[in-house]
Amino acid sequence: MDEKAILKELADAVVACDPPRAKKAAETALSEGMDPVKAINEGLVVGMGVIGDNYAERKMYLPQVLVAAHSMYEGLDVLIPAIPKDESLTTKNAVCGVVQGDVHDIGKNIVKTMLTAAGFMVHDAGKDVPPEEFKKMMLDDGAQVVCLSTLMTPTMDNMAATVKLIANSGYRDKVIITIGGPPTNDAFAKEIGADHRDENAQQCVSFVNSKV
Repeated sequence: MDEKAILKELADAVVACDPPRAKKAAETALSEGMDPVKAINEGLVVGMGVIGDNYAERKMYLPQVLVAAHSMYEGLDVLIPAIPKDESLTTKNAVCGVVQGDVHDIGKNIVKTMLTAAGFMVHDAGKDVPPEEFKKMMLDDGAQVVCLSTLMTPTMDNMAATVKLIANSGYRDKVIITIGGPPTNDAFAKEIGADHRDENAQQCVSFVNSKV
């Protein structure tokens, strides 16, 4: 199987929302000696780009996007371990999570999916995440972007605490911090030192792409 055909199969597997197919295509890429970074960027990411465009044009709905994202991650699980350390440093990395005290993660999951479609390697911190865990993941993963979410007003303090901890980490000038959720607004983002308040997932992706 030639390189062009493998890249097309990787992309097509994602567009087809077929996780096993994506995993098999990734395994084929490695067995044929393909550069794993190229397989990701010119295969899986291309497929997720099609998914993102279809979602933006309302040709596809969120459940399909989530399955497509799962397909991409099946391929990534095969390809990422094969990336040499020096090459992995060029990957766009983001950390997404719901701040401590909140377990509502639908918004976070949508942002994660759309960032994936935009070519980011997204590290999902989950929900009810302490500030220290966000900081640790940011440093461990070399993230250029941290996205914080909350649905509840009482947990906004933990969002502020997370931004403050990151600001005191010595890494603040290397990371973009965005926040989102119904109780947040632009004034709050400015008050706590975040770079942006996301109205929705598409706006989040547009902003971070303009900065990273």
